[in-house]
Amino acid sequence: MERLPFKPEGYNFWTWRGHKIHYVVQGEGSPVVLIHGFGASAFHWRYNIPELAKRYKVYAVDLLGFGWSEKAIIEYDAMVWKDQIVDFLKEIVKEPAVLVGNSLGGFAALVAAVGLPDQVTGVALLNSAGQFGDGRKGSNQSEESTLQKVFLKPLKEIFQRIVLGFLFWQAKQPARIVSVLKSVYINSSNVDDYLVESITRPAADPNAAEVYYRLMTRFMLNQSKYTLDSVLSKLSCPLLLLWGDLDPWVGSAKATRIKEFYPNTTLVNFQAGHCPHDEVPELVNKALMDWLSTVKPQASLQVL
Repeated sequence: MERLPFKPEGYNFWTWRGHKIHYVVQGEGSPVVLIHGFGASAFHWRYNIPELAKRYKVYAVDLLGFGWSEKAIIEYDAMVWKDQIVDFLKEIVKEPAVLVGNSLGGFAALVAAVGLPDQVTGVALLNSAGQFGDGRKGSNQSEESTLQKVFLKPLKEIFQRIVLGFLFWQAKQPARIVSVLKSVYINSSNVDDYLVESITRPAADPNAAEVYYRLMTRFMLNQSKYTLDSVLSKLSCPLLLLWGDLDPWVGSAKATRIKEFYPNTTLVNFQAGHCPHDEVPELVNKALMDWLSTVKPQASLQVL
């Protein structure tokens, strides 16, 4: 298959809130914006960008803290990426678009679509992150005691930093990356040097270890703050689910539940793992393009 050339220096850059954001753009036509998952980058769409670009103007953006985008020292939250995608649509895309997201990028696409409904004509999710539940749960926590604030919390943070520092060092080793990828790719033939380098290179960036720590302690452990049901209840555009049924992390039951909750949903299942767009790209490209042809474009809205 035709593949996006790997460029160690990246493709295009946009400054957002003082931070450098990397993105790829190819093709002409109605815009489609691709959003990668946790630990990945725009290069994870290597087999999708060239094919989609034959009919559409395709953007693939690196979320802040990932890929070739800056490893900013901020408090990471799903709303940070929502704001990034919303502003990307306003400042770079500048017309109605379809958002496509894998894993973490799927949830980012959903919240962005809710945040800018007039400029998002459809959303496609591939084994999306996000949980169903009560988003208010845990909001009435009791105040921390002096003992917790002064002694236990600092000790906990020191312990977390030691453990997560080791885990980050381990996680960025090529052999470890290959092992993890092979556990979530049912057919691992596309787990190659290109894919591994697209993950290891950003891990060597300044501040990458600190971003990993903040993501693991502040974002990953607080995902229940924003729930799928609360976001889907505000969604107003067509939804496509492209789901790898053999994903050991996000099973097919979630896709079924999303479709039941949000009736304006098309579900396409694949015998694949967590990243069907890279594992079975021919099948995903066809299903996505078939669905895109049914999405009605809105009147062009130039955003100043």
